[in-house]
Amino acid sequence: MGQTIVDAATALRPILPPEIYAVPGIETNVYFDNIVLTPDSSALLWDVDCALGAHQRERWTAVPGADDVGDHPLTVRIVTPEVQTVLEMATTLRVIDPAAGAGREITVLCVGASGTAASVYTARLLELFAQDEAVAATLIGEGGPGGDTGNRHEGYGGWSCARFVENWVDGEDFVELDGVRRRGRSPFLFEVDGEQRLDFQQYLDRNNGGRAPDFITVLLGGNDNFSATEADIEERIDTMLGYLDQLLAAFRAAAPNAQIGIVPMTPPAASQDAFAANYGTSQTRWQYRRNQQRTTERQYATYGERSAEGISLVPVFVGLDTVHGYPTVSVTPNAYAPGEIARMSNGLHPAPAGYKQMGDAIYCWIKGRLAAEDAATR
Repeated sequence: MGQTIVDAATALRPILPPEIYAVPGIETNVYFDNIVLTPDSSALLWDVDCALGAHQRERWTAVPGADDVGDHPLTVRIVTPEVQTVLEMATTLRVIDPAAGAGREITVLCVGASGTAASVYTARLLELFAQDEAVAATLIGEGGPGGDTGNRHEGYGGWSCARFVENWVDGEDFVELDGVRRRGRSPFLFEVDGEQRLDFQQYLDRNNGGRAPDFITVLLGGNDNFSATEADIEERIDTMLGYLDQLLAAFRAAAPNAQIGIVPMTPPAASQDAFAANYGTSQTRWQYRRNQQRTTERQYATYGERSAEGISLVPVFVGLDTVHGYPTVSVTPNAYAPGEIARMSNGLHPAPAGYKQMGDAIYCWIKGRLAAEDAATR
């Protein structure tokens, strides 16, 4: 058993981010399966050191209190049965003062694909800011339920970085397709001097009174790299990052002081059953998990040291429960077995519980950036 664990651990690729943001009263998690690349994280022996929280079977978890505001080292180890360290990862848990950003009225733009189009993590953001006595937040965008809900964003199912940069449809911005109102033209593309160009200022003129948003989050990559293989994943990521850089440049030109958060791809549901339900035999959970891991590694290598430019990563993936945060259905085990069992039924799109964990992580990141801005102005 010990040899099996050592061999598995030495092949792991760790991806615990250098910082994890938390706010008193909100559950914060580190799910072990999300921070190493392995087919079965439950087969490994885990050891967590932190002054806060509890080490459970599949995660470290904590709900910080007001007295916990500040930085707390957190170390995660994989050990052998003889308790010899095979792999060690370290991060800093930053518990943010709830008063961070006091008196600010901020606007937030969330850009993404179907995970954003679901409008659940954006609803959770609105809920959290409604409870926040220090900061008032408004979401902007042309997608989402909108109306009195205030739930706005730029999230569209099936969209990639390339579509936000290049997608142009003459006529209306939205088109009817199979009875469904769908986005045709990228919201950030406009005709300028007879050419289609990214023009974020025109977008802001139309959606935010010409004012730059204070925060922009970008959650893309799943559609860019869903079908990638070991042979082409690097090329696919190169293409994705090229388009993402164009999008970021357009944002920065019109919003020089905005905090931009790159949200790495979220991990897939924990079971192959979820992929069977959605994709038959066209994709496996393990291949997608490898694609997600490699994309995240490249995003950290590209954007991880750019906080001085107002660009940072939002480590949503660390705290997403891929077992209990994704949908399930009750089905018979086979044609003849009695009774029903639960099988996971969606490979990439969380259940409301998972989306709320995503909203929590984005909210804590925003509060963390506000705290950093407060510190810089003292």
